[in-house]
Amino acid sequence: MKKLDLYILRQLIGTLVFSVVGLCVIFVVVHLLENLDGFLDKKTPTRVILLFYLNFLPEIVKLITPIAMLLAALFTVGRLSNTNEIMAMKTGGMSVYRLMLPLLVCGAMLSAVQVYFNGWVVPKANQHKAEIERKYLQKGRLETSLYNVYLRDTPTRNVLLRFYDDLSKTGNYMTIEEYTDEHTPRITRRVDATSFSYDSVQGAWKLQNAMAHSFSRAQSAERLSAERLDTAMIKLNIKPRELFQLQRGTEELNFTELREYIDLSERGGKDVRKQMIDYYGQYALPFANLIVILFGVLPLAAGGQRKRGLALEIGAAMVIAFLYMACVKIAQTLAFASALHPVVGAWLANVVFLVIGLLLLLRMRT
Repeated sequence: MKKLDLYILRQLIGTLVFSVVGLCVIFVVVHLLENLDGFLDKKTPTRVILLFYLNFLPEIVKLITPIAMLLAALFTVGRLSNTNEIMAMKTGGMSVYRLMLPLLVCGAMLSAVQVYFNGWVVPKANQHKAEIERKYLQKGRLETSLYNVYLRDTPTRNVLLRFYDDLSKTGNYMTIEEYTDEHTPRITRRVDATSFSYDSVQGAWKLQNAMAHSFSRAQSAERLSAERLDTAMIKLNIKPRELFQLQRGTEELNFTELREYIDLSERGGKDVRKQMIDYYGQYALPFANLIVILFGVLPLAAGGQRKRGLALEIGAAMVIAFLYMACVKIAQTLAFASALHPVVGAWLANVVFLVIGLLLLLRMRT
């Protein structure tokens, strides 16, 4: 059986590579035609344009790989069916499920690789792509300074930064407010500093020219005490790297940085439900490569003898891809608007299509 497995894998991988390359070329050509005027207006060098699309390719591959895998599975099964090779394999004692094994193994391996590819390779390429856009196309700017940032460092501590420069790791006007508890907050201490900096050796923030106010209650009376601090060291959960991430687009963050960004935003009091759904969805998308295999071999339900044309195979792939993407958006919208856990919203489309694929698979004639 090993020779047959290798033969099927060669057919699948060859078609997969061809599909990825073909879809990438179409994607790049369409994008280039839409943005050519912008490149010409900015007199962007040809070398820079090539570098831009070189860094754009990982994002394109990330999006089109499930479609390419579906096309590859359909074309592979279609080719084997049209040449009566499937019938010969079944006559030799190979069941449909055994025939699917190399396809499923390839889909599982591709899914595992794409988790890393989507999570760490694509964001790095997006960083370089964004730098080119900012430098040559003036699409957005990555400032090194932050203004009026309000963060929740802990459930009982809020931090306000009027100005912060990431290059020098210094800033002006930091306010730290500490409260009794999260549910019935009552302020207990407030520190106002006219300037501050980050000490990387101690891993703490150095406050300068600060005023600390303490609030306490004794015998039903409020007491206020004030203390001037020329310098003070205070350790916060927020670090300069996290502050800098606030200035970058989420598509430029790898999975680790994206989770830190979401946690940071959540501590700041923001509603991060949508971001959490998108975050878990980034993990769910690669496994579509495995699920679409089930739909790619569905022509075997006809006994592997029905002749099908190229247009029909492409049309079937487009319909399935469209339905999958529609299901993804619907599931994410439902999760955002309801009490569904973000993980459920992110994986619901995969589960639905997996169940449908398995049910159809069970009805095949083996």
